[in-house]
Amino acid sequence: MPERVECDGGIVELMERSGALLTGHFKLSSGLHSGKYIQCARLLEDPARAEYAGRSLAGALGAEVGGDGADLVVSPALGGIVIGHEVARAMGVRFLFTERMDGRMALRRGFEIAGGERAVVVEDVVTTGGSTREVMGAVREAGGRVVAVASIVNRGGRVDFGVPFVFLYGVEIANYEPSDCPMCRRGLPLVKPGSRPKSGGGVEGHGA
Repeated sequence: MPERVECDGGIVELMERSGALLTGHFKLSSGLHSGKYIQCARLLEDPARAEYAGRSLAGALGAEVGGDGADLVVSPALGGIVIGHEVARAMGVRFLFTERMDGRMALRRGFEIAGGERAVVVEDVVTTGGSTREVMGAVREAGGRVVAVASIVNRGGRVDFGVPFVFLYGVEIANYEPSDCPMCRRGLPLVKPGSRPKSGGGVEGHGA
């Protein structure tokens, strides 16, 4: 299994300050309850913070992609677009994104990958790795070669993509059935992310 790399660049503090990483008592779209909620869009809404995260990931990737480097960065729409673009800018390479078409990830909008081009797949949050693998498949179908995967947050533990995987923050978040929720037992107010403008959560966040 390829070695994973964790890099500590103060990203957790930035996520907390921006409202991207919240602690409390949250009701997820699945109906489960959680004590933490992640919404990377809140981190990336500040261009300076987005640039910082992109440079941090690009720096970590530099040690993984070898002397040949990478030719492009590819991310899934919508969540991966901002961070993917920032990583590509820091690496000085092209940026492409995939979109779901007829139920599968594909390159659209005239995006092309030359045969053998070396690609890095960049996400905001990796949970199960499913969407990342779909993007990897789209890159390979277009003739490219995936040499690494990167994300701001890894909440999937030991996810194996078959290539080096770098991330800025690794965390495992426990989710609870309402009937077995320790926050409920302590009487903490329940918040549904997206229900309050300043709560830092959107309906597409990653608490579940």
